[in-house]
Amino acid sequence: MIPRFGEPLRRGQHYRRRPGAYALLLRGDQVLLTHQEKPVPEFQLPGGGIDPGEGALAALHREVREETGWGISGIRRIGAYRRFVYMPDYNMWAEKICLIHVARPTVCYGAPTEKGHRAVWQDIDKAIETLSSKSDRQFISQVFGLRMPRK
Repeated sequence: MIPRFGEPLRRGQHYRRRPGAYALLLRGDQVLLTHQEKPVPEFQLPGGGIDPGEGALAALHREVREETGWGISGIRRIGAYRRFVYMPDYNMWAEKICLIHVARPTVCYGAPTEKGHRAVWQDIDKAIETLSSKSDRQFISQVFGLRMPRK
């Protein structure tokens, strides 16, 4: 069974399945995050939805480059979780199936191309505290065997 994070399921609400791929990007003692301005400013693991006809790894490469400007290699899937959430940008309720990977940033091609995003390098301990999503914080804590702070 895949773990669930976030809001409880809403009775009677129809959810559309939305798979996505996300990356924990490591360089030494630092992790590369994306800071998204809207709809609410927050730090996130780079990644996002897998488009129809697109594979998870292709989506991961595309999303990381759009949100951080970096290319990646050495990709390894480390887990998955799901969330039931309203997605205002798409005006839909979604069952997000989130595939989490660990990867190595290789080349910075420039600034992020996705509007409202900026790439941020943080020490791992600080990233665990600043990531907005409990699921993201849990995966980093799990990978490094660290205690997850209460938030």
